Amino acid sequence: MNLPSDLKDRFPLLSQIINGHQIVYLDSAASSQKPDSVIEAMNSYYRTINANVHRGAYEIAAQATEAMEMSRGQIAKFIGANSANEVVFTKNATESFNLVARSWGGQNLSEGDAVLITDMEHHANIVPWQILGAERGFEIRWIPLTSDGHLDLDQLDQLLDGVKMVSVTAMSNVLGTLNPVREIADRAHEVGALVTVDASQYVPHLPTNVNDLGADLMCFTGHKMCGPTGIGVLWGREEILDSMPPFLGGGEMILDVRRDGFTPNELPHKFEAGTPPIAEIIGLGAAVSFLESLGMAEIRQHEIQLTEYALNALGERYGDELTIHGPKDASQRGGVLSIQYRDVHPHDLSQVLDQRGICVRAGHHCAKPLMRELGVGATARASLYLYNDESDIDALVDSLEPAGEMFAL
Repeated sequence: MNLPSDLKDRFPLLSQIINGHQIVYLDSAASSQKPDSVIEAMNSYYRTINANVHRGAYEIAAQATEAMEMSRGQIAKFIGANSANEVVFTKNATESFNLVARSWGGQNLSEGDAVLITDMEHHANIVPWQILGAERGFEIRWIPLTSDGHLDLDQLDQLLDGVKMVSVTAMSNVLGTLNPVREIADRAHEVGALVTVDASQYVPHLPTNVNDLGADLMCFTGHKMCGPTGIGVLWGREEILDSMPPFLGGGEMILDVRRDGFTPNELPHKFEAGTPPIAEIIGLGAAVSFLESLGMAEIRQHEIQLTEYALNALGERYGDELTIHGPKDASQRGGVLSIQYRDVHPHDLSQVLDQRGICVRAGHHCAKPLMRELGVGATARASLYLYNDESDIDALVDSLEPAGEMFAL
């Protein structure tokens, strides 16, 4: 089954005219557009059941609580969780990683231990470990890359020696590389290490099952998967989350508070201090419903075909003048195309494309260690999603040459 031909019509922003051109949005790896159904779900909450959750005996408070917890259940099912209690709401994936580092890491990591990450991680999966490591004295190790943008696992067994946590991205936000998470997880578990997965670029684009991935903990965000900003998710196996102390203190995360201490709440609420982002949680539930209505397998197939079209079109048009970082096989990557074109600086390239209504990201993409491994300071990144089509790729391909001519030395 193919995706509906009218998909763009369901995203209000995609009807805009930018600088006299129909907008071509190619920045979904940074943040996706939102369909009407998500916007309406959030509007409906504010218009009809705007009340706080979990502590109101009146009708609309009960309805708000039901709507929020229904979203939690939808998300749990969407990622193959065993229980809705395994789904913890945060403000974004970055907070989810900080929660894991502070709560699990603060309890389990000390001098002599090690955490293993990779050279293609987002800063959100680097800096929290570095902050804690500076305090606790544990080692951070890195899985290197091969020349074609895959993880080099030849030394994995040696790297795993003494490791307590492996924290790895399922899909690179720069290279698009799909990593062998299950293989890494199986080998990590053999030495008693836990595995945290950064699924921020994975969950929006591929069918996801936490058990198939072999994950113990998984972090992702709502705004990259047709949902709103301000809502992230930490999934964790129930026994692991149960063993972790609270991350933030305040209301909702307690069962009792006394002068001599407090009793934390049950899962998942012990990690959800204060009033949650109710509208955003409801919006994320609506986003999950939208994605399920299309089918994640269909979305993945659409993106493979579109990525292959883009790789071929760019390669045929520009040849050696253009570098596309990452795997060349569209089935081994997501639709993230980080490019260097001639000697045009990525920021200049992005600005010229913007004059033609084309939205791409320019910079280090919160992955400076990876940029150093690639030997570049920045790239221009075009990233695809379910609402993109071949006409968007054609617009990008046709617009690179004028940029090259403008900045020709």
